[in-house]
Amino acid sequence: MGETRVDLLHLLEDLADAYPGALEETVLTEMVANSLDSGASVISLLSDPAGPTLTMVDDGIGMRRAELRRFHDVAASVKTRGDGIGFAGVGIKLGLLVSADVLTESRRGKDHFATIWALSSRKRAPWTWTPPPGMVGEHGTAVRLRLDNALSPLLDPGFLETAIRRHFAPLFDAFFDEILRAHYPEGVRFAINGQTLAKSGAIAPGAAPVTVRLARKRKPSALGYLLREEAPAGDEPGIAISTFGKVIKRGWDWLGVTPSAPGQITGLIEAPALASCLTLNKIDFVRAGPRGATYLAYRKALQEAVSSQLAEWGDLRGGDDGRRRRATRPVERDVEQVLLDLADQFPMLAMLVERRAGGRKRLSTAVGDGPREPGPMDLFSASTALAAPALEGDVGQEASSGDQPASTTEPPVQEPDQEPLEAAPPSPKIELPSRKAARRPTKLGLTIQLDSRPEDPELGRLVETTVWINDAHPAYRRAAASRSEGYHIALSVAMALAGLAVEPSQEHAFVTAFLARWGESVYHRRAPRGKRSRKRA
Repeated sequence: MGETRVDLLHLLEDLADAYPGALEETVLTEMVANSLDSGASVISLLSDPAGPTLTMVDDGIGMRRAELRRFHDVAASVKTRGDGIGFAGVGIKLGLLVSADVLTESRRGKDHFATIWALSSRKRAPWTWTPPPGMVGEHGTAVRLRLDNALSPLLDPGFLETAIRRHFAPLFDAFFDEILRAHYPEGVRFAINGQTLAKSGAIAPGAAPVTVRLARKRKPSALGYLLREEAPAGDEPGIAISTFGKVIKRGWDWLGVTPSAPGQITGLIEAPALASCLTLNKIDFVRAGPRGATYLAYRKALQEAVSSQLAEWGDLRGGDDGRRRRATRPVERDVEQVLLDLADQFPMLAMLVERRAGGRKRLSTAVGDGPREPGPMDLFSASTALAAPALEGDVGQEASSGDQPASTTEPPVQEPDQEPLEAAPPSPKIELPSRKAARRPTKLGLTIQLDSRPEDPELGRLVETTVWINDAHPAYRRAAASRSEGYHIALSVAMALAGLAVEPSQEHAFVTAFLARWGESVYHRRAPRGKRSRKRA
């Protein structure tokens, strides 16, 4: 009888590599996320350089003895995806990488226990029951890390405050109390070394609120604000999106909307329902299946809301947007045909191509291979069809391709928390995916956008399902002067997709094949309908 052995140290190190920040910052945010998921309203941190130890105590529901025993199993969790920030039970285990040992004390009702555990070798992390030291009050959980490094940033109160405010910004802003009250009815208060972290009372003057209501709900499904500043916003301009108070993504790339002055506009939007779409490391969202459809529906609704506000400010990248889109759309159509032709030769392009029954294909934003679950992308198409008209130039909001009859639907049933149809809030609003919603085909394929990045030496870059062409590059300016923008855009797209499609040693062959198919695509364009009808006549 054999036995499966696990290199625990290697597993934890690989898990830590999945997070973008420093290991200490990841450990801290995972500890806070666990406290929030336990229903804590007060989270206290105590750093002791003499220890050296970092202790976090919360007043959550605590754990039973059986739950505390399972706490030490990698990837064991009693959480349900979507009910909180965490769900896999792996993040807190990273504390073993920075600690000589980890003491956990939990109290729930009559259950009051404590354990201590540590990495004793690459493959063993033994733990044992220990008398509770009394760090927890009537209920809750305490975690004490005895750190390996006496100079660890986890012992610096300034680092602790900065990291917590950055990763959990909505919890420090009273503007989000309304939307977070359902999940944190008593609010959340943080204290470091006995000093409570202050909370802002109102958004800054000049900030523009952003509200998104889905499925005609009276309560907002996503709430936030945009703030335009005269000076550059600093290291992290752009829109940040959070769920249950945890910031997941920042910048402009994830949203696919770029203002004329991206460095001067910031914003924060809270969307609690996106917790069900989180990836394991909680820095991105799932893009496939039903959860991917929910993410894409929210993303489209946020695109429209943010674009509307930027247009009102006059900051939406416009002016020459029509010229920009006219320059990219013909190439976009050719690229669609090229990807469909090359999908068999370069299997990695399957991430951008969806195979349908009967051998038909179409571009899709669903990422990943394997059998397609019935309906999620169709449901997303139905949700986007009911949205407000998209602004020209928005990513992922182009006109639909193909013609399919729209199905009829029954009148919506009035729910207790729904507003009457005549009192529905103004746009932007969007329907959540629903099997009863009217269906209309929507183009979800790869899009091409122009972006000015003078300091970037690359011709283009692939972000999600959009290739951003650097129109500030000298090569693009020369191509524009010689009226050869189309070839330059096609070459930039090929180079941007090469890293996705093939190994580095085969990128030249991919670019060559791509350009050859792109050149041939001009002969595959169908004649106008009028000419075809005259030929048939």
